[in-house]
Amino acid sequence: MATEGFQYRALYVYNKDWEEDIDLQPGDLLIVNKASLLSLGFKEGDEEHPERLGWMVGVNERTKQRGDFPGTYVQYIGPIKMSLPPNQPRFQRPLPAAPRPEPPPVHQAISILDLKEQFAPPESAPPIMVKLVEAIEKKGLDSETLYRTSVSSAGFDHRLSLELSTGNVGQFDIQVLTEALKGYLQALPTPVIPASVYPDLQTTLQQGTAVRLENCKPLMSVLESPAVPLQNLLTLQYLLRHLGKVCQNSERNGLDGPTLGQIFGPLLLRLAGTGLEVSQDLPVLVLEILLAERTWEQEQSPPALPPKPPKTKALTSSLTNGNSSLLADAEWYWGEISREEVNEKMRDTPDGTFLVRDASSKVQGEYTLTLRKGGNNKLIKIFHRGGKYGFSEPLTFLSVVELINHYRHESLAQYNAKLDTRLLYPISKYQQDQVVKEDSIEAVGEQLRVYHEQYQEKSREYDILYEEYTRTSQELQMKRTAIEAFNETIKIFEEQCETQERYSKEYIERFRREGNDKEIQRIQSNSEKLKSRVTEIHDSKRKLEQDLKNQAADNREIDKRMNSLKPDLMQLRKIRDQYLVWLTQKGTRQRKINEWLGIKNEAEDLYSMMDDEEDLPHHDERTWYVGDIKRAQAEELLRGKRDGTFLIRDSQSQKGSFACSVVVDGDIKHCVIYKTVTGYGFAEPYNLYASLKELVLHYKHTSLVQHNDSLNVTLACPVLSQQPR
Repeated sequence: MATEGFQYRALYVYNKDWEEDIDLQPGDLLIVNKASLLSLGFKEGDEEHPERLGWMVGVNERTKQRGDFPGTYVQYIGPIKMSLPPNQPRFQRPLPAAPRPEPPPVHQAISILDLKEQFAPPESAPPIMVKLVEAIEKKGLDSETLYRTSVSSAGFDHRLSLELSTGNVGQFDIQVLTEALKGYLQALPTPVIPASVYPDLQTTLQQGTAVRLENCKPLMSVLESPAVPLQNLLTLQYLLRHLGKVCQNSERNGLDGPTLGQIFGPLLLRLAGTGLEVSQDLPVLVLEILLAERTWEQEQSPPALPPKPPKTKALTSSLTNGNSSLLADAEWYWGEISREEVNEKMRDTPDGTFLVRDASSKVQGEYTLTLRKGGNNKLIKIFHRGGKYGFSEPLTFLSVVELINHYRHESLAQYNAKLDTRLLYPISKYQQDQVVKEDSIEAVGEQLRVYHEQYQEKSREYDILYEEYTRTSQELQMKRTAIEAFNETIKIFEEQCETQERYSKEYIERFRREGNDKEIQRIQSNSEKLKSRVTEIHDSKRKLEQDLKNQAADNREIDKRMNSLKPDLMQLRKIRDQYLVWLTQKGTRQRKINEWLGIKNEAEDLYSMMDDEEDLPHHDERTWYVGDIKRAQAEELLRGKRDGTFLIRDSQSQKGSFACSVVVDGDIKHCVIYKTVTGYGFAEPYNLYASLKELVLHYKHTSLVQHNDSLNVTLACPVLSQQPR
């Protein structure tokens, strides 16, 4: 017995707010009974527009939950027959025949399942691809041989697939891994971008005269249409995120958007055998445009929820929040502000700084706590169920204010072991720009002393960590070199073992016929000694590898501690300098300021507002910023200049970013300067500088070696300034 129904696909995450609601994850399939829609007064054809139907009643095929869900969160797929569950007992199925033994899989090609059979949401990509990409990114994206090898005609390697199933892919080098990823895409029974949308992609490219950035959003509209299965779209987005990271390293690996388009375009769009009249350049152009503007990685926010119909049960509104006035009056609650605004307010703040805003989901009663930890912003969702609040189940707090006050005194490690800090410094909406709060010169001076001492203490701690980090980095490099030497030594000894074994059999047989046991024993003894030596070398190498692993872990911890100290240093210096400005404006004598700073000799006045650094040519951007010139032109400008001579130009490979070209040990090196929402910098989490000039002034005194071992140099001399003799 069957009845008519309709099938829908969830587009967004929805966490149920009422007991009769059901949870949704993107990709979930939902079944709605046709009779239930008609009974509510809807007409034939209305089912194709769920956004007009408001709240609907159906069954989530993944969770088997039945209940209400918002029509604005789903997409209509089509009609379906709904089978009622049979009452009779299930019959016994016969066991399948035992599979025949197969030949040992040495390097044979294997068939790959279609993407729809490999994974399902909430997974974001096929497990095989995820493991390959993670292994490639772990090996490093700056290799000059990255994605340069051709795909084997044998297809996807079976031995590698077995290692992927166990997660043991670290033994393969990056060439094998990148060839495997391309081989995997080639081995898919249908391409990631199905042929049914090729004509639409071609039409989109032909519309208008521009064929670059302007076409990115229309292209994504085509790729997000129902003609592209959800698994294919998720796989494409995952791969684009990886290729975007590859592009960020193009200065070193030489792989920019057009090059990656040539490599991956034909793997994602296969024109052969389709019979379609489309341009042969279509695959390359599509991928190049998608990589040029990263529209595909912007998170799509769900639409507003439809109004809830009146219910008999009482609704605890999130606005009451225990006490709505308490939340509205809290200095740390900022209401409805964007993530970009939050990042701006949290920039350069110390660990433990926090604020609360309305959740971007727009769901009533849900909020987002932004916490500064380890030099980065951590986003923590505040959930609301049944009038209770919390970070995770069980929800125990009666209001958001009660929740925040609790963690101002207790560590968040209670919620997450990695967040071992309290909510220490609220970003106050009432005291923006009011830094100096004391009202007398003496009180301001004493507070200046406190901030200066804190700054000096943090500076000493950072210097100790930096020295330790530099020392261990050098030791790590020496150990890596030693391991390479071990590998060469092992190779030589093993070749000797093979040679001796090959010839010793012949001599042993001859000496046995001659009855010369002494020579036989000598040959066997030499063989055992050689094998024993190989074993010793292997053991020494394993011990060194373990030492390297442990020391690398320690070095990463030191790096994390340095990163967490850096915002504290910047914040303390900023506050200290604001106190200095206030005192100077009030006419305080420099000698008195020096006393608060602990400077006994006026000649040692390092913090006078009339600093010699004001005369540096670095303050004039015209001495180092040369605009949109090519790499070869930059090298021509720097050729023959002394170490530390530098310029900054527009990046040729990454639009919107910049490139720094600097002379190091007589050679000219190039590195990318990223422009992010948090500021300018060479790498996360150091993208902290409000302008290029701030970055240049900082690295006038600080070596670039912390970002690249081969760049032990400061930005000492702008290329267009007068060169010192």
